[in-house]
Amino acid sequence: MTEPTSGPSPEFVGPFRHIRPDAFGVMGGTFDPIHVGHLAVAEEAREVLGLATILFVPAGIPPHKLGGAAVSAEDRVAMVSLAIRGNKAFELSRVDVDRAGPSYTADTIALLREERRTAGHDPDVTVIMSTETLAGLPSWREPRRLVGQCRVAVVPREGHDGPTRAWLTEHFQGLEDHFDLLAAPRLGISSTAIRERVAAGRSIRYLVPEAVERHIADHHLYARANRTG
Repeated sequence: MTEPTSGPSPEFVGPFRHIRPDAFGVMGGTFDPIHVGHLAVAEEAREVLGLATILFVPAGIPPHKLGGAAVSAEDRVAMVSLAIRGNKAFELSRVDVDRAGPSYTADTIALLREERRTAGHDPDVTVIMSTETLAGLPSWREPRRLVGQCRVAVVPREGHDGPTRAWLTEHFQGLEDHFDLLAAPRLGISSTAIRERVAAGRSIRYLVPEAVERHIADHHLYARANRTG
């Protein structure tokens, strides 16, 4: 992330907050495949920010992936469903895969808020993203509209520094307090590396949940996709 040199960095969030029944987090992404890093970050955000639910939202047509996803949306949805089984606070949302067109996050959050709006009360929404993703956020479609609708929980990513207050002011003036910095686990796992391991015939045990590993093997995912693409 290219940052201004002036301005203090935002502080990490703490201590843990009490669970708020109307508060939910959103973990969006291609999930190609979902891995234990995604799950650990989601659990950290849930606990630290007091979120009642974390929605995992696989992208239908990811606008920032030039080549698209390596496998179908239905395979990615299936892997997310398998991965989050057993955690009552984790839910799958098909809001992006079931609608036409690219999965722009500002539109996704608006749809999710409308789904969960009750008795005239606006839901408390937190979008969870890595420092790497945050660096590209100003280039997204309607980034200020997105941040204006929610809070943004920023989690560390190896090789990518967190934002300074000056950087937030430069890109999101007036919305700086919508951002929370989390000291989430730095597991250093990427979906790209997992796909490469599968293509090379290497083990992905302990990098993805066991059920996801079985789904990848049973459906011959990534081995053929990476060798041909």
